[in-house]
This record gives sequence, C-alpha cells and structure tokens, in this order.
Amino acid sequence: MTWLFLRLGVIAFGGPAAHIAMMHDEVVRRRGWLTEQRFLDLVGATNLIPGPNSTELAIHIGHDRAGWRGLVSAGVCFILPAALMVGTLAALYVHYGHTPAVSGILYGVRPVVIAIIVWALLSLVRTALGTTYLWILAVGVLAAYLLGVNELLLLATGGLLTVVVRTISARRSRPRGVGEEPPSDGSRTSRALLAAPLALAGGQDPDHLLRLFLTMLKIGAVLYGSGYVLLAFLEGDFVERLGWLSSTQLADAVSIGQFTPGPVFTTATFVGYLVAGVPGAVLATVAIFLPSFLLVGLLTRITDRIRSRAWSSALLDGVNAAALALMAGVALQLGRISLVDPLTWALTAGTLLALWRTKLNSAWLIAAGAAVGLVSVIATRLV
Repeated sequence: MTWLFLRLGVIAFGGPAAHIAMMHDEVVRRRGWLTEQRFLDLVGATNLIPGPNSTELAIHIGHDRAGWRGLVSAGVCFILPAALMVGTLAALYVHYGHTPAVSGILYGVRPVVIAIIVWALLSLVRTALGTTYLWILAVGVLAAYLLGVNELLLLATGGLLTVVVRTISARRSRPRGVGEEPPSDGSRTSRALLAAPLALAGGQDPDHLLRLFLTMLKIGAVLYGSGYVLLAFLEGDFVERLGWLSSTQLADAVSIGQFTPGPVFTTATFVGYLVAGVPGAVLATVAIFLPSFLLVGLLTRITDRIRSRAWSSALLDGVNAAALALMAGVALQLGRISLVDPLTWALTAGTLLALWRTKLNSAWLIAAGAAVGLVSVIATRLV
C-alpha cells in the first residue's frame, strides 16, 4: 500500500478528479481492496470536510487498508513526491527566474488523464446512480457546474435535496425519521509550543515562520473547492494582507501546482519556499495538509454510521451523485483545452481501449502519453 501511494504521488497528473479515477483503478478494479460502494462512500465523505479531496481519499483508503499506520503512510506518500518536485522547481524559479518547460509532457498526458477519468465514471455510475431521481440530480448538477455554479454549493444542494426527497418518500410508509449528529472534536495550536521548534529552522525569524505556518494551517482547515479557490485564499493572505508575494509570483506558484503530479495544494510548498526558503517550504506543506489528516482521522470513526442511518445515507447518496457529476464536468472542461488535434483524440481513444481490454497499470499509460507528447513537440520544432 505504501508503494502504491508513493507511485501515485509521482504519476497522478490532472487534478483531483484524475487522482480519484486512478485510485479507483488501483484499489477497486485491479486489487479489489474496496467495493464500488465503499469507494463511493469514501469519496462522498471526503466531500463533506474541507481540504484537498483526493489527498483525503488517499488517507482514508490507507486507514481502511492498514489502520492508523496506513492513514499516515498513504497520505505522506501521496503528498511527498509532489512536494519534493514543487520545492525543486521553486529553487530553480528563485535562482533562474523561470521554470523548465513541460508543455510536451502535458500535451501527451492530458488526453490520457481524460480517458482514465471517463473510464472510472463509467464504472462508478452503475453503483452511484441507482435510481431515476439520482440520474436527474446528477444531470442537473453537471449542467449547473458548466454554467459556473460553485462546486461546494452543488455538493451541499445535492446532499440536502436527497435527504428531503427520501424523507418525504419515507413518511408515506413510516411517520418518523431518525438521525443524530455525531459529536465533533476540536483542536488548538499553541503559540508557545510552536515557537521553540520554529526557532531552530535554519536561523529564520521564528515569528515570521510561525505566521506562515498558522496562515497555511488556517487555509487547510477551512478551504473547500478547487485549486481556483486556493488561489483566492493565497491572494488574500500572501499578496494583499501580508504582502509577502507579488501577484505574478502567486500565479507562477499556482501554475507549478497545476502541472506537477499529486495534490494541487503543494502550491503551498512553492509559496513557503519563496517566503522563507527550505524551512518555509517544509512548514507550509505540513501546515496546509495537517488538517486533512486530523479531519479524516475523526471521519473514520463515523463513516460507517453515516451509511447505516437513513437521513445520513440519503445525504451521502446525494453527495456521491453530485461528486460524479462534478468529475464529469472537469473531464469536459479538460477535454476542451486538451483534445486539440487528431493525435490527442487518438491518445484518449487508445487509452480507453487499453483500459477496456487489459488491466494495464495507469502509470504505463501516463508514461506512454508523456513520451508521445515529448516526441511530437520535438518533431514539430525540428520541422
């Protein structure tokens, strides 16, 4: 399991929807570690809490597979490769003022990622959309997403609307519904406890590092939505409020987080390096992901109870349907910018054929796409 998530951390290009599709391919289709329903429930549960969904799904799968050691191992292994890559690119950026070109790799990888997402959707839809109502809900969410409605609002609406529909339907046969709120825990970060270890970080100003740490911790604890929502938080805190970055530097940081594999939240690694070098990169990365480990740790205690109760099971079904619709929306948007010529369409079609006819590991498919993209770009430049 550790090796699986370390490898996924290296090859998981394409954002959260692609990451979820790759995890589905590995742990449901190829290894049979989880059933389709259990996988969907974990996806839905991670949508109920703030933080990076695909990272939280990795953490959750790790806990399901190997308990608390698996929880920590899966999450760290999924995050670490991307954090190291982003940190290296940040150092190149600081020294040379730009980052190495990766247009050829992305040109070939994106069509492959689209095919992986589509294949996962085809498999998950059979489990998630078991009724006419859920199909109608998913189509409505997809349409609203493509019109620009906020992802969090759509997830919340899908879940709550399904609770209402199921409650009304159930009352026709049973007068009473059931449901209790699970207790929630809280945690506090002590300035006194943090200041001492921060003071050892490479001679940096401990107050400066502490402020960086707490700012990233706050973002990781409250942020719902996509990388674009992360951009808004980083803009407000690091450009406008603290004045530590320029808008151009922030845009470069976000672009690095987008084209490297693994979680988009590793943008924080780049920001931390720009603010305070290696100590800043380490602290920013730890801070923005720490709430995900804590929240998933709490969520593992109640996920089974969510599915066993009528109202919360309905909520989860609605969130699952909405989440699949959002994945479809991401695939459509990615397709509009990635499928630009016959070669990219052929890569997508070829990947779908390989997924259908073989159990070939998605890492090989992504590597093949990257190789084709690089060869194509080099050949174009030579001509």
